Amino acid sequence: MKKLSALAVAAGLMSLAACNNNTPQERAADNIEANAENTADNLEDMADNATSENREDALENKADKVREQGEEKADATRTSADIDGNSADDTVSGNSQNKR
Repeated sequence: MKKLSALAVAAGLMSLAACNNNTPQERAADNIEANAENTADNLEDMADNATSENREDALENKADKVREQGEEKADATRTSADIDGNSADDTVSGNSQNKR
């Protein structure tokens, strides 16, 4: 069941990526999130099979941390794309795709 939901998340991310600015930074951020989600799902599967409650809790906490770190790293990747001038709306350099 976890693998099916991971595939659904990956498919959702890919369909969102098709709608968004499909910049290299956005694709990298999407991949970071998908990889973190898959890793967290694997940790949760391991937690389901844990032999002690302490081990189960530790694995679930680690899964939550992996998801959080993946989101933070993806957000940083997206933000750096905006800061370094690689975004689609680069009004400072005059390369904006939103020309008026």
